[in-house]
Amino acid sequence: MKRRFILFLCLIAMFCTASAQQTEKLYLSGTGNDKTVNWDFFVTGGMNANKWTTIPVPSNWELHSFGKYNYGFDKDTLRGKEQGLYKYKFKVPAEWKSKKINIVFEGSMTDTEVKINGKSTGAIHQGSFYVFKYDISKLLKSGDNLLEVKVSKHSANQSVNEAERKADFWIFGGIFRPVYLEALPKAHIERVQISASANGFFETNILATNGADKVSIQLYDNNGTAYGDRIDADIKHQIRLQREFINPKLWSTEFPNLYTAKFILYKGTQIVHTISKKVGFRTVEVKERDGVYINGVKMKFKGVNRHSFYPTSGRTTSKAISIADVKLMKEMNMNAVRMAHYPPDGHFLDVCDSLGLFVMDELAGWHGNYDTKTGTKLLAEMMENDENHPSIIFWANGNEGGHNRELDHLFAEQDIQKRPLIHPWEVFGGFETTHYRDYNYGIGNYDYGHNILMPTEFLHGMWDGGHGAGLEDYWKAMWNNPLSAGGFLWDFADQGVVRTDKNGFVDTDGNHGPDGIVGPYHEKEGSFYAIKEVWSPIFFEHRELAAGFDGSFNVENRYAFTNLNQCTFEWRLEELTNPISTFESGTAIAPSIKPFEKGTLKVNLPEGWRNYDVLYITAKSLSGQTIFTWSFPITLPKEEVNKLVVKTAKSKVTIAANVLTYEVSANGIEVVFDKTTGLLQKVKNAKGEIPFTNGPILQEGVNNFKNFTQKIIGDTVVISSTFERKENFNTLEWTIYPSGIVKMQVKYFPLAYFTTFVGMNFSYPETEMKGIEYKGNGPNRVWKNRMKGNQFGIWKKSYNNSATGEPPFLYPEFKGYYSNMYWCKFIGRSNSFKVYTDQEDIFFRLFTPKKSKDTSYDNMNPTFPNEDISFMNGISAIGTKTQKPETTGPMGMKHVFYDFEKEPARALEMTLYFDFSTEDRK
Repeated sequence: MKRRFILFLCLIAMFCTASAQQTEKLYLSGTGNDKTVNWDFFVTGGMNANKWTTIPVPSNWELHSFGKYNYGFDKDTLRGKEQGLYKYKFKVPAEWKSKKINIVFEGSMTDTEVKINGKSTGAIHQGSFYVFKYDISKLLKSGDNLLEVKVSKHSANQSVNEAERKADFWIFGGIFRPVYLEALPKAHIERVQISASANGFFETNILATNGADKVSIQLYDNNGTAYGDRIDADIKHQIRLQREFINPKLWSTEFPNLYTAKFILYKGTQIVHTISKKVGFRTVEVKERDGVYINGVKMKFKGVNRHSFYPTSGRTTSKAISIADVKLMKEMNMNAVRMAHYPPDGHFLDVCDSLGLFVMDELAGWHGNYDTKTGTKLLAEMMENDENHPSIIFWANGNEGGHNRELDHLFAEQDIQKRPLIHPWEVFGGFETTHYRDYNYGIGNYDYGHNILMPTEFLHGMWDGGHGAGLEDYWKAMWNNPLSAGGFLWDFADQGVVRTDKNGFVDTDGNHGPDGIVGPYHEKEGSFYAIKEVWSPIFFEHRELAAGFDGSFNVENRYAFTNLNQCTFEWRLEELTNPISTFESGTAIAPSIKPFEKGTLKVNLPEGWRNYDVLYITAKSLSGQTIFTWSFPITLPKEEVNKLVVKTAKSKVTIAANVLTYEVSANGIEVVFDKTTGLLQKVKNAKGEIPFTNGPILQEGVNNFKNFTQKIIGDTVVISSTFERKENFNTLEWTIYPSGIVKMQVKYFPLAYFTTFVGMNFSYPETEMKGIEYKGNGPNRVWKNRMKGNQFGIWKKSYNNSATGEPPFLYPEFKGYYSNMYWCKFIGRSNSFKVYTDQEDIFFRLFTPKKSKDTSYDNMNPTFPNEDISFMNGISAIGTKTQKPETTGPMGMKHVFYDFEKEPARALEMTLYFDFSTEDRK
């Protein structure tokens, strides 16, 4: 028993010794918006001002009904007066008595004055997004200690306001990142800088306090197994050590291999301090007039700008949010993210390290910049906190003119890795990063330039414009240009803030904040899926599954480090039109195709594969993540019509003509046409009237249908206009079959050589619409310059009135254009009907979405036809916040058609079959 007690005491002593050797933390606040601690709080202006209460820390006080909400362009003078006063009592562990104790703030907006037990901890910290600390060892006492913090939302340093506050984003106040105490042994490691190159060269700079004489370093792999020999060296205050490691597993976004470096500080043989750092072996190299190389491979960055943001908590986030954000970016097949426009939470960089995402880390500065003294201090804080993350491959000194050039030299001097420095929106350091240039980037800058092209912002999203709209054209040019290093979209998520002063309304400050690919709560918009396909690292060459198809697909490997044989491919054949779909599925052998090379994927399809409607191919990465699912229609619309549209019946077609109309009946269906114009006036079935009328009205064409005649051909009735080249060159023909099917055939010429869209419209009251079911590409709407991201199938959608980027952020939207229509069932509240086509590449359009408030430039220009429901041969494109549709590339330009007055004249055609019966023939 005595021996056991002694052993127990030894274990306790060993545990205490090990604990004493490590840096210890005691959180005074919570760790994020999902874990907070209440502090006493008082705000001097705005909501709930001038009274002591409590507030969760970390947080932005506006989100808890204090102060006043401000967007960056808001000139409200209250911004300069708001201050938050915080109080919190805490106790320090008794065993910390002999230690150095720091109080650490990971982020506070903006000027922060700290007192412990009534005494100042040091100079007021100015700058919101940086980790700062004070040594409070001499200010502490046993028992309760009082922490007092005064936070001024607006800085007394005008350069801080210019860099951080006068910006195109929400301006918040408060201690928005965690606060904790840090206990260190008297002799300890103060800072470690690490450089680990792809060739295995490991270099570290260690800064330690006096009182120790030796240091050792050991690397461990993910399994905790020691990697390489231990490094031992004598140390006094600072030392730089180097070592070669053999064949390390390299870090990249595709293979984010990490090691752990354990640093142990000794006094003689006694361990006095240990710390651990994550290490990624990788090399970043910029080759002038060539490109950016990671581990020797030339990169194309598929990036996005990202704010630290969440709608219910402002700039206060959590590790869970960081994980969700990075996973969504990688789900879109992105490989890079730019910090906009300030350093992020440390846990976001941790996640980028572990999941694999290249990072451009940015010293704050929107259009203004820090003065040199302030910027020097804040840059050092950013560097000390962020420098060892392998995910960071670029530094950025401010944004869009917010560059203090006097700070440039400090990045290289303080960074052991010597990562490249970027001036976003400038030609600097061999990079052309100009924002929001037209598709061709300007003569002399794109195809004829000499710098590495890497726009740090392009395709500025707003509402539903930008992002996926235009990206296919841009990316095709970027991918094929040797000088292009890709670019960064603006931006990741809608900046929608939950307004506690407006009953929870999610406020994007009009058109300032709805710039995201996803909504405030990460709702996926249509562009999300378009980006996912356009930026897929596996590119499928267009392929028609015609007779004789042998299952071979030409593919290109657009990975940088992954062979396609490390991916998996699954196929699935589906027959969609039966009440219960039938299918066959299997896997395809992944071909060995090296990065940036082309090859063939062979799918061994079963006999009878042409009896199915569609072939789906899903590619998955080495980690099992779905890269994309491509769909390839097998049946054509004409085959669908032949299969589903029943023309014969026992009943006969009858027609009655009067002065004004043709009235036709067949199989319980009654249709009325205007005798002069030929337009549909009335539809009725056994359930009653269907309010689908007043069509076809040509869009971008003239309704010059004239001189209608009626005739009976066999068992059908045909009503058709007369063609005359000068005055009635557009023609309309209706055919009514015994089954009640009504066929419409229009041949028409657009009014102009260039047209925004072409097709025909019908009237249908929006209040009657309940939903649709259709066969075509879905489930998201499309634009002329955003056709990617959908799959071919049968889709059912309920009516909604959602506008992209506005509450309730409900996706997919209902109104808009849809592509590759085979048939559509329009489900009314009292009656329904179906429309088929035997033509390929037909669009249908549902009503006109709300046009959200554009900028004064009116660049988005989301144009829709007249009336309510349309069937189109060509649809319109959409612009971005900064560009009109036609400047986003060829797909954004207007349609071009031949002049019908020149020989040979080419008319557009539209053939539709209307089934107004109460039967479901699908």
